[in-house]
Amino acid sequence: MHNHRLREAALLFLKLGITAFGGPAAHIAMMRDEVVKRRKWVDDQHFLDMLGATNLIPGPNSTEMTIHLGFVRAGWKGLIAGGVCFILPAMLMVMALAWAYVRFGTIPEASWLLYGVKPVVIAIIVQALWGLGHRAVKGFLTAIIGLTVLILYFLGVNEILLLFAGGFVAVIAKNLPGLSNNSLSGIIAPVSALSLPAAVTAVIPFKLSHLFLIFLKIGSVLYGSGYVLLAFLRSDFVTRLGWLTDQQLIDAIAVGQVTPGPVFTTATFIGYILGGFPGAILATIGIFLPSFIFVAISNPLIPRIRHSPRVSAFLDGVNISSLGLMAAVTFQLSHASLTDPLTIIIALISVILLFSLRVNSTWLIAGGAAAGLIRSFLA
Repeated sequence: MHNHRLREAALLFLKLGITAFGGPAAHIAMMRDEVVKRRKWVDDQHFLDMLGATNLIPGPNSTEMTIHLGFVRAGWKGLIAGGVCFILPAMLMVMALAWAYVRFGTIPEASWLLYGVKPVVIAIIVQALWGLGHRAVKGFLTAIIGLTVLILYFLGVNEILLLFAGGFVAVIAKNLPGLSNNSLSGIIAPVSALSLPAAVTAVIPFKLSHLFLIFLKIGSVLYGSGYVLLAFLRSDFVTRLGWLTDQQLIDAIAVGQVTPGPVFTTATFIGYILGGFPGAILATIGIFLPSFIFVAISNPLIPRIRHSPRVSAFLDGVNISSLGLMAAVTFQLSHASLTDPLTIIIALISVILLFSLRVNSTWLIAGGAAAGLIRSFLA
Protein backbone atom coordinates (compact mmCIF):
# COMPACT_ATOMS: atom_id res chain seq x y z
CA MET A 1 0.00 0.00 0.00
CA HIS A 2 2.79 2.43 0.96
CA ASN A 3 4.74 1.69 -2.25
CA HIS A 4 1.56 2.22 -4.26
CA ARG A 5 1.04 5.65 -2.65
CA LEU A 6 4.67 6.58 -3.22
CA ARG A 7 4.47 5.63 -6.90
CA GLU A 8 1.18 7.48 -7.23
CA ALA A 9 2.66 10.68 -5.72
CA ALA A 10 5.81 10.45 -7.83
CA LEU A 11 3.90 10.02 -11.08
CA LEU A 12 1.47 12.85 -10.33
CA PHE A 13 4.19 15.40 -9.54
CA LEU A 14 6.30 14.23 -12.46
CA LYS A 15 3.29 14.93 -14.71
CA LEU A 16 2.82 18.35 -13.13
CA GLY A 17 6.54 19.08 -13.52
CA ILE A 18 6.18 18.52 -17.26
CA THR A 19 2.88 20.35 -17.79
CA ALA A 20 2.71 23.08 -15.12
CA PHE A 21 3.22 26.30 -17.06
CA GLY A 22 2.08 29.73 -15.91
CA GLY A 23 3.82 30.40 -12.59
CA PRO A 24 3.13 29.47 -8.92
CA ALA A 25 -0.54 30.52 -8.88
CA ALA A 26 -1.29 28.31 -11.90
CA HIS A 27 0.75 25.44 -10.43
CA ILE A 28 -1.18 25.55 -7.16
CA ALA A 29 -4.51 25.68 -8.99
CA MET A 30 -3.51 22.56 -10.93
CA MET A 31 -2.48 20.80 -7.71
CA ARG A 32 -5.81 21.59 -6.07
CA ASP A 33 -7.66 20.17 -9.05
CA GLU A 34 -5.60 16.96 -8.86
CA VAL A 35 -5.37 16.27 -5.11
CA VAL A 36 -8.59 17.84 -3.76
CA LYS A 37 -11.16 17.52 -6.52
CA ARG A 38 -10.04 14.49 -8.51
CA ARG A 39 -8.03 12.25 -6.15
CA LYS A 40 -9.38 13.50 -2.79
CA TRP A 41 -6.07 13.05 -0.97
CA VAL A 42 -6.89 16.08 1.22
CA ASP A 43 -9.87 18.42 1.68
CA ASP A 44 -9.89 22.13 0.88
CA GLN A 45 -9.18 23.19 4.48
CA HIS A 46 -6.11 20.98 4.75
CA PHE A 47 -4.92 22.21 1.34
CA LEU A 48 -5.32 25.85 2.43
CA ASP A 49 -3.49 25.18 5.69
CA MET A 50 -0.53 23.78 3.77
CA LEU A 51 -0.62 26.71 1.36
CA GLY A 52 -0.54 29.12 4.31
CA ALA A 53 2.42 27.26 5.77
CA THR A 54 4.39 27.64 2.53
CA ASN A 55 3.97 31.41 2.85
CA LEU A 56 5.57 31.35 6.29
CA ILE A 57 8.82 29.74 5.14
CA PRO A 58 11.36 30.85 2.52
CA GLY A 59 11.47 29.21 -0.87
CA PRO A 60 9.27 28.59 -3.94
CA ASN A 61 5.64 28.13 -2.89
CA SER A 62 4.51 25.69 -5.58
CA THR A 63 7.54 23.44 -5.06
CA GLU A 64 6.95 23.45 -1.31
CA MET A 65 3.32 22.50 -1.90
CA THR A 66 4.45 19.41 -3.82
CA ILE A 67 6.74 18.51 -0.91
CA HIS A 68 3.89 18.96 1.61
CA LEU A 69 1.47 16.91 -0.49
CA GLY A 70 4.04 14.19 -1.11
CA PHE A 71 4.56 13.89 2.65
CA VAL A 72 0.82 13.72 3.33
CA ARG A 73 0.35 11.01 0.71
CA ALA A 74 3.44 8.82 1.24
CA GLY A 75 5.38 9.95 4.31
CA TRP A 76 9.05 10.90 4.29
CA LYS A 77 9.78 9.11 1.01
CA GLY A 78 6.83 10.93 -0.51
CA LEU A 79 8.21 14.25 0.76
CA ILE A 80 11.41 13.69 -1.23
CA ALA A 81 9.73 12.13 -4.27
CA GLY A 82 7.12 14.89 -4.57
CA GLY A 83 9.66 17.68 -4.67
CA VAL A 84 12.26 15.91 -6.82
CA CYS A 85 9.73 14.76 -9.44
CA PHE A 86 8.31 18.29 -9.73
CA ILE A 87 11.76 19.91 -10.07
CA LEU A 88 13.48 17.31 -12.30
CA PRO A 89 11.70 17.94 -15.66
CA ALA A 90 12.26 21.70 -15.48
CA MET A 91 15.88 21.22 -14.41
CA LEU A 92 16.61 18.96 -17.40
CA MET A 93 14.85 21.30 -19.85
CA VAL A 94 16.66 24.36 -18.49
CA MET A 95 19.99 22.53 -18.58
CA ALA A 96 19.45 21.66 -22.26
CA LEU A 97 18.55 25.29 -23.03
CA ALA A 98 21.60 26.49 -21.11
CA TRP A 99 23.81 24.17 -23.19
CA ALA A 100 22.28 25.59 -26.38
CA TYR A 101 22.65 29.14 -25.04
CA VAL A 102 26.35 28.67 -24.27
CA ARG A 103 26.98 26.95 -27.60
CA PHE A 104 24.79 29.09 -29.89
CA GLY A 105 23.83 32.14 -27.82
CA THR A 106 26.10 34.49 -29.69
CA ILE A 107 24.87 33.64 -33.18
CA PRO A 108 22.52 36.25 -34.71
CA GLU A 109 19.40 34.05 -34.70
CA ALA A 110 19.64 33.29 -30.97
CA SER A 111 20.38 36.92 -30.20
CA TRP A 112 17.25 38.06 -32.05
CA LEU A 113 15.11 35.46 -30.28
CA LEU A 114 16.22 36.83 -26.92
CA TYR A 115 15.79 40.38 -28.21
CA GLY A 116 12.04 39.75 -28.53
CA VAL A 117 11.65 37.65 -25.38
CA LYS A 118 13.28 40.02 -22.88
CA PRO A 119 10.65 42.82 -23.07
CA VAL A 120 7.92 40.18 -22.63
CA VAL A 121 9.63 38.97 -19.45
CA ILE A 122 9.66 42.53 -18.10
CA ALA A 123 5.90 42.77 -18.80
CA ILE A 124 5.27 39.45 -17.03
CA ILE A 125 7.15 40.66 -13.97
CA VAL A 126 5.17 43.93 -13.97
CA GLN A 127 1.93 41.94 -14.01
CA ALA A 128 3.17 39.79 -11.11
CA LEU A 129 4.10 42.93 -9.18
CA TRP A 130 0.64 44.39 -9.71
CA GLY A 131 -1.21 41.23 -8.75
CA LEU A 132 0.93 40.47 -5.72
CA GLY A 133 0.83 44.11 -4.64
CA HIS A 134 -2.96 44.05 -4.24
CA ARG A 135 -2.60 41.24 -1.70
CA ALA A 136 0.57 42.46 -0.01
CA VAL A 137 -0.39 46.11 0.59
CA LYS A 138 -2.83 45.73 3.48
CA GLY A 139 -2.80 49.29 4.71
CA PHE A 140 -0.64 52.34 5.34
CA LEU A 141 2.00 50.40 7.29
CA THR A 142 2.74 47.83 4.61
CA ALA A 143 2.70 50.51 1.89
CA ILE A 144 5.32 52.54 3.80
CA ILE A 145 7.47 49.45 4.40
CA GLY A 146 7.42 48.54 0.71
CA LEU A 147 8.30 52.06 -0.44
CA THR A 148 11.07 52.36 2.15
CA VAL A 149 12.60 49.03 1.09
CA LEU A 150 12.58 50.13 -2.55
CA ILE A 151 14.39 53.39 -1.71
CA LEU A 152 16.92 51.76 0.65
CA TYR A 153 17.78 49.12 -1.94
CA PHE A 154 18.84 51.87 -4.34
CA LEU A 155 20.92 53.36 -1.51
CA GLY A 156 22.86 50.10 -1.19
CA VAL A 157 21.24 48.39 1.81
CA ASN A 158 21.66 44.60 1.84
CA GLU A 159 18.56 42.81 0.48
CA ILE A 160 18.48 40.12 3.20
CA LEU A 161 18.62 42.79 5.89
CA LEU A 162 15.75 44.63 4.20
CA LEU A 163 13.58 41.48 4.11
CA PHE A 164 13.94 40.74 7.80
CA ALA A 165 13.80 44.40 8.83
CA GLY A 166 10.47 44.72 7.00
CA GLY A 167 9.13 41.70 8.86
CA PHE A 168 10.21 42.92 12.29
CA VAL A 169 8.91 46.45 11.65
CA ALA A 170 5.49 44.99 10.85
CA VAL A 171 5.49 42.87 14.02
CA ILE A 172 6.51 45.81 16.23
CA ALA A 173 4.01 48.20 14.66
CA LYS A 174 1.07 45.79 14.86
CA ASN A 175 1.79 44.99 18.49
CA LEU A 176 1.90 48.65 19.54
CA PRO A 177 -1.70 49.84 19.11
CA GLY A 178 -0.81 53.39 20.11
CA LEU A 179 1.82 53.71 17.41
CA SER A 180 0.99 56.67 15.19
CA ASN A 181 1.64 56.74 11.45
CA ASN A 182 4.05 59.62 11.90
CA SER A 183 6.24 57.59 14.23
CA LEU A 184 6.74 54.78 11.74
CA SER A 185 9.77 56.59 10.41
CA GLY A 186 11.33 56.20 13.84
CA ILE A 187 11.30 52.45 13.37
CA ILE A 188 12.18 52.26 9.69
CA ALA A 189 14.73 55.05 9.32
CA PRO A 190 17.50 53.45 11.44
CA VAL A 191 17.77 50.66 8.88
CA SER A 192 19.38 53.15 6.51
CA ALA A 193 22.28 53.44 8.93
CA LEU A 194 23.12 49.84 8.08
CA SER A 195 23.57 50.71 4.42
CA LEU A 196 26.42 49.04 2.64
CA PRO A 197 28.91 51.01 0.55
CA ALA A 198 27.75 51.96 -2.91
CA ALA A 199 27.67 48.91 -5.15
CA VAL A 200 30.71 48.50 -7.37
CA THR A 201 31.08 45.54 -9.71
CA ALA A 202 34.29 43.67 -8.96
CA VAL A 203 35.15 40.38 -10.62
CA ILE A 204 35.97 37.65 -8.08
CA PRO A 205 37.40 34.28 -9.22
CA PHE A 206 34.69 31.66 -9.77
CA LYS A 207 34.46 28.62 -7.47
CA LEU A 208 31.88 25.82 -7.54
CA SER A 209 31.76 25.75 -3.74
CA HIS A 210 31.05 29.50 -3.66
CA LEU A 211 28.30 29.04 -6.26
CA PHE A 212 26.63 26.32 -4.16
CA LEU A 213 26.78 28.39 -0.96
CA ILE A 214 25.28 31.46 -2.65
CA PHE A 215 22.28 29.49 -3.90
CA LEU A 216 21.96 27.73 -0.55
CA LYS A 217 21.80 31.16 1.10
CA ILE A 218 19.20 32.41 -1.39
CA GLY A 219 17.03 29.33 -0.94
CA SER A 220 17.24 29.77 2.84
CA VAL A 221 16.05 33.38 3.04
CA LEU A 222 14.04 34.22 -0.07
CA TYR A 223 10.37 34.93 0.61
CA GLY A 224 7.71 35.79 -1.93
CA SER A 225 7.29 35.03 -5.61
CA GLY A 226 10.00 33.43 -7.69
CA TYR A 227 10.35 36.79 -9.39
CA VAL A 228 11.83 38.20 -6.16
CA LEU A 229 14.78 35.96 -7.02
CA LEU A 230 15.81 38.75 -9.40
CA ALA A 231 16.92 40.99 -6.55
CA PHE A 232 19.14 38.34 -4.99
CA LEU A 233 20.64 37.15 -8.25
CA ARG A 234 21.50 40.63 -9.43
CA SER A 235 22.94 41.66 -6.09
CA ASP A 236 25.19 38.59 -5.81
CA PHE A 237 26.11 37.61 -9.36
CA VAL A 238 26.08 40.95 -11.19
CA THR A 239 26.98 43.56 -8.59
CA ARG A 240 29.11 41.84 -5.94
CA LEU A 241 30.87 39.09 -7.87
CA GLY A 242 30.78 40.30 -11.46
CA TRP A 243 30.16 36.76 -12.72
CA LEU A 244 27.12 37.71 -14.85
CA THR A 245 25.96 40.70 -16.88
CA ASP A 246 22.46 42.16 -16.72
CA GLN A 247 21.88 40.73 -20.19
CA GLN A 248 22.74 37.20 -19.04
CA LEU A 249 20.54 37.58 -15.98
CA ILE A 250 17.46 38.60 -17.95
CA ASP A 251 18.17 35.73 -20.37
CA ALA A 252 18.21 33.33 -17.41
CA ILE A 253 14.86 34.65 -16.18
CA ALA A 254 13.43 34.30 -19.70
CA VAL A 255 14.44 30.63 -19.81
CA GLY A 256 12.85 30.09 -16.39
CA GLN A 257 9.63 31.53 -17.80
CA VAL A 258 9.47 29.50 -21.00
CA THR A 259 9.86 26.15 -19.22
CA PRO A 260 7.28 24.44 -16.95
CA GLY A 261 7.78 23.91 -13.24
CA PRO A 262 9.41 26.23 -10.71
CA VAL A 263 10.89 29.58 -11.81
CA PHE A 264 13.74 28.83 -9.38
CA THR A 265 15.29 26.58 -12.05
CA THR A 266 16.77 29.86 -13.25
CA ALA A 267 19.50 28.76 -10.84
CA THR A 268 20.16 25.71 -13.06
CA PHE A 269 20.69 28.00 -16.06
CA ILE A 270 23.06 30.30 -14.19
CA GLY A 271 24.94 27.35 -12.71
CA TYR A 272 25.50 25.87 -16.18
CA ILE A 273 26.67 29.19 -17.66
CA LEU A 274 29.21 29.59 -14.86
CA GLY A 275 30.28 26.02 -14.15
CA GLY A 276 28.92 23.64 -16.79
CA PHE A 277 26.99 20.52 -15.75
CA PRO A 278 28.54 20.38 -12.23
CA GLY A 279 27.61 24.03 -11.71
CA ALA A 280 24.03 23.41 -12.88
CA ILE A 281 23.59 20.45 -10.50
CA LEU A 282 25.11 22.25 -7.49
CA ALA A 283 23.12 25.44 -8.10
CA THR A 284 19.87 23.47 -8.34
CA ILE A 285 20.55 21.47 -5.17
CA GLY A 286 21.64 24.60 -3.32
CA ILE A 287 18.52 26.65 -4.04
CA PHE A 288 15.97 23.84 -3.48
CA LEU A 289 17.51 21.96 -0.53
CA PRO A 290 16.29 24.45 2.13
CA SER A 291 12.68 23.97 0.94
CA PHE A 292 12.79 20.24 1.76
CA ILE A 293 14.21 20.97 5.21
CA PHE A 294 11.74 23.77 6.01
CA VAL A 295 8.72 21.71 4.91
CA ALA A 296 9.89 18.72 6.98
CA ILE A 297 10.12 20.98 10.04
CA SER A 298 6.97 23.03 9.49
CA ASN A 299 4.46 20.39 8.35
CA PRO A 300 3.74 19.09 11.88
CA LEU A 301 3.38 22.69 13.13
CA ILE A 302 0.73 23.80 10.62
CA PRO A 303 -2.20 23.71 13.10
CA ARG A 304 -0.34 26.14 15.40
CA ILE A 305 1.29 28.64 13.04
CA ARG A 306 -1.93 29.45 11.17
CA HIS A 307 -3.37 31.01 14.37
CA SER A 308 -0.35 33.14 15.37
CA PRO A 309 -0.93 36.90 14.87
CA ARG A 310 2.78 37.68 15.33
CA VAL A 311 3.85 35.22 12.65
CA SER A 312 1.14 36.61 10.38
CA ALA A 313 2.39 40.18 10.90
CA PHE A 314 6.00 39.14 10.23
CA LEU A 315 4.92 37.49 6.99
CA ASP A 316 3.06 40.64 5.91
CA GLY A 317 6.22 42.69 6.41
CA VAL A 318 8.46 40.22 4.60
CA ASN A 319 6.07 39.91 1.66
CA ILE A 320 5.81 43.64 1.04
CA SER A 321 9.60 43.98 1.44
CA SER A 322 10.02 41.28 -1.21
CA LEU A 323 7.84 43.28 -3.59
CA GLY A 324 9.85 46.44 -2.92
CA LEU A 325 13.04 44.58 -3.89
CA MET A 326 11.34 43.10 -6.91
CA ALA A 327 10.18 46.53 -8.14
CA ALA A 328 13.66 48.03 -7.74
CA VAL A 329 15.40 45.29 -9.69
CA THR A 330 12.74 45.25 -12.42
CA PHE A 331 13.48 48.94 -12.98
CA GLN A 332 17.19 48.19 -13.27
CA LEU A 333 16.74 45.22 -15.63
CA SER A 334 14.40 47.15 -17.90
CA HIS A 335 17.46 49.12 -19.06
CA ALA A 336 18.95 45.87 -20.40
CA SER A 337 15.73 44.81 -22.12
CA LEU A 338 13.97 47.93 -23.43
CA THR A 339 16.73 49.15 -25.72
CA ASP A 340 14.82 50.68 -28.67
CA PRO A 341 11.28 51.64 -29.79
CA LEU A 342 10.42 48.09 -30.95
CA THR A 343 11.27 46.45 -27.60
CA ILE A 344 9.24 49.12 -25.81
CA ILE A 345 6.29 48.40 -28.13
CA ILE A 346 6.61 44.63 -27.50
CA ALA A 347 6.61 45.26 -23.74
CA LEU A 348 3.55 47.56 -23.93
CA ILE A 349 1.58 45.10 -26.10
CA SER A 350 2.49 42.30 -23.68
CA VAL A 351 1.28 44.36 -20.71
CA ILE A 352 -2.04 45.06 -22.48
CA LEU A 353 -2.55 41.39 -23.39
CA LEU A 354 -1.66 40.22 -19.89
CA PHE A 355 -3.94 42.66 -18.08
CA SER A 356 -6.91 42.84 -20.46
CA LEU A 357 -7.07 39.39 -22.07
CA ARG A 358 -5.05 37.40 -19.49
CA VAL A 359 -3.09 35.67 -22.24
CA ASN A 360 -0.91 32.82 -20.99
CA SER A 361 2.68 34.02 -20.50
CA THR A 362 4.06 31.06 -22.45
CA TRP A 363 2.23 32.21 -25.60
CA LEU A 364 3.48 35.75 -25.11
CA ILE A 365 7.07 34.55 -24.83
CA ALA A 366 6.61 32.55 -28.04
CA GLY A 367 5.20 35.70 -29.67
CA GLY A 368 8.15 37.75 -28.47
CA ALA A 369 10.58 35.21 -29.90
CA ALA A 370 8.72 35.30 -33.23
CA ALA A 371 8.86 39.12 -33.26
CA GLY A 372 12.59 38.94 -32.66
CA LEU A 373 13.08 36.54 -35.57
CA ILE A 374 10.99 38.72 -37.90
CA ARG A 375 13.08 41.71 -36.85
CA SER A 376 16.25 39.77 -37.70
CA PHE A 377 15.05 39.20 -41.27
CA LEU A 378 14.34 42.92 -41.66
CA ALA A 379 17.64 44.03 -40.14
